[in-house]
Amino acid sequence: MRRLARLLRIVLTARRFGLLALVLEGMPATRWGRLLKGFGFLGLASARKRPRGERLRMALESLGPIFVKFGQVLSTRRDLLPLDIADELTKLQDRVPPFPAAQSKALIEEALGQPVDVLFERFDEQPVASASIAQVHFAQMKSRGEQPGREVAIKVLRPGMLEVIEDDLELLHTLAHWLERLSADGKRLKPREVVAEFDAHLHDELDLVREAANSAQLRRNMQGLNLVMVPEMLWDYCTPTVIVMERMYGIPIGQVDKLREAGVDFKRLARDGVTIFFTQVFRDGFFHADMHPGNIQVSTAPDTFGRYVALDFGIIGTLTQRDKQYLAQNFIAFFRRDYRRVAELHLESGWVPSQTRPDAFESAIRAVCEPQFERPLKDISLGQVLLRLFQTSRRFNVEIQPQLVLLQKTLLNVEGLGRQLDPDLDLWNTAKPFLERWMKEQVGTQGLSDRLREEAPQIASWLPDLPRLLYRRLSDENGGGQAQLLRELLHETRRTHQFLKGLLLAGVGFLAGAGLMHWWLLR
Repeated sequence: MRRLARLLRIVLTARRFGLLALVLEGMPATRWGRLLKGFGFLGLASARKRPRGERLRMALESLGPIFVKFGQVLSTRRDLLPLDIADELTKLQDRVPPFPAAQSKALIEEALGQPVDVLFERFDEQPVASASIAQVHFAQMKSRGEQPGREVAIKVLRPGMLEVIEDDLELLHTLAHWLERLSADGKRLKPREVVAEFDAHLHDELDLVREAANSAQLRRNMQGLNLVMVPEMLWDYCTPTVIVMERMYGIPIGQVDKLREAGVDFKRLARDGVTIFFTQVFRDGFFHADMHPGNIQVSTAPDTFGRYVALDFGIIGTLTQRDKQYLAQNFIAFFRRDYRRVAELHLESGWVPSQTRPDAFESAIRAVCEPQFERPLKDISLGQVLLRLFQTSRRFNVEIQPQLVLLQKTLLNVEGLGRQLDPDLDLWNTAKPFLERWMKEQVGTQGLSDRLREEAPQIASWLPDLPRLLYRRLSDENGGGQAQLLRELLHETRRTHQFLKGLLLAGVGFLAGAGLMHWWLLR
């Protein structure tokens, strides 16, 4: 009964904001179709005065935090949504009233196994942040001797979240199924796939240990860069429902006036943000994928002044070597206006059906991207270029990889943030060195040497077994009557084995010499 009441509320909310009319427009003109359309269009005079994206955003906000979170995730799928809807969904804010401090304390004590008064010298009952999944309290650890206790932030998962989420997710799966059947655009928008993606994302966020691990990895990756600070996790106090981390101090990056009063160099801050992002993408293949202003601060402490402070690591993007190569080569080909190469890259990756004509794909890419290059180079948006590439690719039945969609969404965030700080930011010239350096390392002598060094243990492990494996294989195929032939083949294989070992050593020596020569020339 409770689930049925919730479903009824969702349907009535969709009707109130004029969303049912949008869904039912493409229905066949049958008797049931006309009846449903009539129900959907009832009472929509006021709703129709607002744009469809705004109506969708308001409906999601009225349905509660889980639907707000769904809208936030949905806003990242710009490869599927019309741009007016995607832009409006980015305005969704996780403004959720905090749950009582007494309940928060009880959850902390249950997770950590000790009373709050025993664990902490001070516990701030008023949360500093409250969202749909968790809320955050500041505290101070117990003092040790004369040394004062460490200032920390405690993130606590909302109580009863799993039950609420499971109910709403089941309803979202049902609604997605209906949308796919009733709407003309249903199959193109792939609502069931989108809900499944949201389902996985939301369950990942419910495990705070996963977020703590993401934070630790990002902190380790960024240690040598000295441009961004990531809180240290106190692993003895981290559980799936409660995590305790180092408290960070800074001004939220959205408070531009306060940053200006503090004397922060906005041009440098904008460049540093781009540098951090492209380092995470092309060096590490591990990037913070939720870089909206609420998760970023700027340090004003004397010893770390002007550095970024990153928070909230529930959403992290990862890229394989193949993903990075795809991105780097596509970006370089785009800015050389080599659309033929872009089409070839898609065919080589196997993401485009083999029967696709390269010239047709090239022509479509040119039509979409050429207008971009009529602008000054500093005004070209890498995120928009990538978005248009995805939209064009989908027309040719290309299945865009989820990690690349997440990257494109984050790149748009970084661009928007950078140009808010410095309207003259030339993103391409800031990003270009990373792309060129990465390509040089991958296809040059250094890249070949690195890959050979990485594969050497594996090669060394299977080379001694090669003669025996070949002997066994030939024995199985030819039977016992070929013993003499097999002995001769085995003898030749052993000689080949020795030759290969010598060739491998010679190759390593050559590459080492070439590397030294390259270093000497660049001194």
